[in-house]
Amino acid sequence: MAALANRSLLIAPANWPARLAWIAFAIYFVYALSHLEVTPARFVTGLDYGQKFLAKLFPPDFHRWELLLKGLKESLEIAVLASVLGLVISLPVSLLAARNLMPSWITWPARLLMVVCRSFHPVIIAILFVKAVGFGALAGILALTVASLGFLGKLFTEAIEEISLKQVEAVRATGAPFMSVIAFGVVPQVFSRFIGFASYELDSNLRNSTMVGIVGAGGIGGTLFAAFQRFDYDFVCAIILSIIGMIIVGEVLTNAVKKVFRA
Repeated sequence: MAALANRSLLIAPANWPARLAWIAFAIYFVYALSHLEVTPARFVTGLDYGQKFLAKLFPPDFHRWELLLKGLKESLEIAVLASVLGLVISLPVSLLAARNLMPSWITWPARLLMVVCRSFHPVIIAILFVKAVGFGALAGILALTVASLGFLGKLFTEAIEEISLKQVEAVRATGAPFMSVIAFGVVPQVFSRFIGFASYELDSNLRNSTMVGIVGAGGIGGTLFAAFQRFDYDFVCAIILSIIGMIIVGEVLTNAVKKVFRA
């Protein structure tokens, strides 16, 4: 049996396209490492600097808790407002983008809008809005709303396209108008998934709201960036720990909300 197995392996043709692809990937990987100057010496040096940096972070300084609380409160407000606005805008856009409900001349512009919103990182979008509306929370809200539209719109559209059309056709057969078809034929099939997507986007916006502040779009990110510029590393540690705490609390709350709606 072993001889037959070895013989079959010898007879089987080699998958040369796959091998060539792996060889090309390995060559490019080595080229990228050398081109970006990623060397073991730099890695070892980075570990030494990292150890010194971590030593400066502890113990954390919570004496300026009022400034810390103000930044966290603003980040939370930015995340909540952006998530709600993104959800409200994403719902009609996702309906327009669903191929099983709309003709192609309507779906393509809606899909193009979602692709454009997903093309850039929220920090880049925040920079654009900071230039447009100035520094502050408004730029952060607009940036995360755009990001939410791109993300939620795509997920909502995919969920709508996976529904069973039998229920939709049954509602249409009664002579119901379009909005009634959506309310009774589409929404019941996707409601629980929409809740999950929306809660995840809120959790994502809580994290992103700390990043957009670094470029002046409000929130705790601005406080963190200022602390780094002052080399105030013990306060930096306090800010980082507070951000982690806020994300953990947000995770617990979103999970609780999903359980309530799924019950």
